[in-house]
Amino acid sequence: MHTDRGVILLPIARAAISNALHQPMTVDESAPWLAEPAACFVTLKQRGQLRGCIGSLEVHRSLLADVKSNAVSAALHDPRFLPLSADELGITDIEISLLTPCQTMQFQDEADALSQLRPGVDGIVFEYGLHRSTFLPQVWEQLPDPHQFMAHLKRKAGLPADFWDQGVALSRYSVRKYKENNHG
Repeated sequence: MHTDRGVILLPIARAAISNALHQPMTVDESAPWLAEPAACFVTLKQRGQLRGCIGSLEVHRSLLADVKSNAVSAALHDPRFLPLSADELGITDIEISLLTPCQTMQFQDEADALSQLRPGVDGIVFEYGLHRSTFLPQVWEQLPDPHQFMAHLKRKAGLPADFWDQGVALSRYSVRKYKENNHG
């Protein structure tokens, strides 16, 4: 298998952002596995602080296309941040999370759902009606308590932290993550 896909994926993400910022950069995009369908999130950080994060929960294009599109979106179109400037790219670290397919969780109530969460392992998708949100497994580093994790996930979906209803649907996924460590 492939020793470290990150050595190929991370430069592709960086080049996509660089090209979008009108700083031409070419990288090798010839690995055959890049054509395989996959879903990923691209996270940008500066000095350890989030600077953008956009991704796909469902597979709908090749890994190559998903990485490039999500990298540019994380840099330029994350509504929580101003678009990344060319000057900032040099101080920005990139992380790519490849997602496994989502698995629907079965639970009786919120306590049951919380008891099934695996801190540090599970990425969770929260859905209720038109409300939807997700946290990557990396978010457990900031929110290690399942109650807090779920409360923040509900708020991200636009619902109160204490909201619960029989119509809530949860699914889980895990990630393989690759990250640059240029800036600590």
